[in-house]
Amino acid sequence: MRFQLDEDQRALRAGVRELLERCFGREELRAAVDAPGRIDRALWRALGTAGFFALRLPEVDGGVGLGLPEAVLAFEEAGRALLPGPLVATHLAAGSVPGAATGETVVTAVDGPLVEWLEAADVVLGDAGGALPLRSVDPLTPLHRVPGAAAGAPGGAAEDPVARLLGAAEQLGTAVRACELAVQHARTREQFGRPIGAFQAVKHLCADLLVRNETARVAVYAAAVTADDADIAAARLLADEAAVRGARDCLQVHGGMGFTWEADVHLHLKRAWVRARRGGGSAVSEELLAARLAR
Repeated sequence: MRFQLDEDQRALRAGVRELLERCFGREELRAAVDAPGRIDRALWRALGTAGFFALRLPEVDGGVGLGLPEAVLAFEEAGRALLPGPLVATHLAAGSVPGAATGETVVTAVDGPLVEWLEAADVVLGDAGGALPLRSVDPLTPLHRVPGAAAGAPGGAAEDPVARLLGAAEQLGTAVRACELAVQHARTREQFGRPIGAFQAVKHLCADLLVRNETARVAVYAAAVTADDADIAAARLLADEAAVRGARDCLQVHGGMGFTWEADVHLHLKRAWVRARRGGGSAVSEELLAARLAR
């Protein structure tokens, strides 16, 4: 199947990217890292005004009236920008939780034994009673653990295949940004009087980044069209791999510089790690695919 974005979809993606570059550029990203656990309410309302959360809500209910493919494009851009906050849970709550669609209400959801952004959220979907703070590897994703919840078991919004697909779209955005950063560094960083991108080993790393990205992109976009559980599971697996391995390869291209706090590479890797644990991790998608193949 050949998948091409139409003019409206390209305009939507460009508009979301422009909005995020204006409202959540590198300066705002670094400010969020320095003040972990805080939701920028002005940014959240700006997203609501732009229709980010109400994108799939029918127009008669005050939404934008678009579909899942358009939501995937928006969440891909959010992942590329490392936009923090419980975006998926709030998006899914639009139309059922007052204020979620407009960005006035921040909604999070219990995801198996974990809850993201528990203290900053206005509404929590699921039972988060007794949740204890957990040190998160990602400074932009505060976590709590729910005692007694089974490890690796999905729950809350994670049981919704749309939630898994939107998470895969975020991972795709991170993978795309990691590829962009790697190529940019390979073009500008010089060793022995030549850009490091001229060396075969670096070329192979960047080529592998691109191949994984495009494979994941096709799977995510196709799953947005079919909305099939197995397609979504495959998209999730490929997007997780593209994000995690892509960020690691980007770190490799940057060399020692990539390990420094000043570089943004580690932030993409840490976010990819945390997202890959959502909804029970890769095991849930693997089991779903295995069950489909066994029919």
